[in-house]
Amino acid sequence: MNYSKILTEFKKKKILVIGDLILDRYIWGKVSRISPEAPVPVVEVTGEDFLLGGASNVANNIVALGGHVTIVGLAGKDRAGDVLMKMLDEKGIQCEGVITFSGPTTVKTRVIAHNQQVVRFDREDKEKVDGNVLRRLLEYICSAVPNHDAVIISDYKKGVISSKLIKTVLKHSRTENIFVSVDPKVGHFHFYKNVSLITPNVTEASIASGIEIRDEKSLISAGKALLKKISCEAALITRGEHGMSLFKGNKVVHIPTVARDVYDVTGAGDTVIAAFSIAYVAGASMEEAAVIANHAAGIVVGEVGTAVATQEKLMQSLKTRHSSLVTRH
Repeated sequence: MNYSKILTEFKKKKILVIGDLILDRYIWGKVSRISPEAPVPVVEVTGEDFLLGGASNVANNIVALGGHVTIVGLAGKDRAGDVLMKMLDEKGIQCEGVITFSGPTTVKTRVIAHNQQVVRFDREDKEKVDGNVLRRLLEYICSAVPNHDAVIISDYKKGVISSKLIKTVLKHSRTENIFVSVDPKVGHFHFYKNVSLITPNVTEASIASGIEIRDEKSLISAGKALLKKISCEAALITRGEHGMSLFKGNKVVHIPTVARDVYDVTGAGDTVIAAFSIAYVAGASMEEAAVIANHAAGIVVGEVGTAVATQEKLMQSLKTRHSSLVTRH
């Protein structure tokens, strides 16, 4: 497999990312005592970082891999929204599709002490987007989809992704045969009918298929049931330390993990869908795209915080760590 040739094509590809924009806030500190007021650790804060999360992290992964990306979503008229927009701009992510609205920017704050997450608190508004805001989103999507090589829908169930939005994407992608992939959320699987690819984790695949995944047999049953239920071209089920499994037609390909160390799985799903989608439209087969996505995920889980896989790191991983594909029919 000539992965070098595929990765070289990344710079020619334009990806449209649509979804829930999230600002990840990390508060770093150390714990040396328990509070006298309650049985909780006292974190002495040593630093604070902001990182791109949700659909913003998917877009950031595309840029890190060398591709071009336009993002569509919502940002609040608040300090977090200002920080988010500034970060997107600094990364070279095209933001004409980001609509400012009256709700809050979604912020996930994680308190980390000694490389362990102590607590997370979220600020968000999960109300379904409608009215003028939805109209503006759909108008932009209609004009933008035909100008891109692939569309990634990053659904964090924060209100942006709806059946109407996905139908609009599919309507404008079909005529140009544009690849549409979805990082799904439980409760929204009925939205995703006829997309090109879905990338659920084991829990999401179990719930959506109605088959509890306990072993390889139930995994294969669940994957095939998902393909039939959603009428999508392929499903890539991510399985943590067990790697991932690609379902396409009657073919099942298991890809063992290449991760050496796992420190933080935050954002790994964003990396998987970003790497798979850009690799596929850059000329990789679905099996090759899954291998590339697997290597990219192996890189980011080895770092603390919402990380990305650069093209250089990805090429190095592909050269030094080989994936042994196991095919089942």
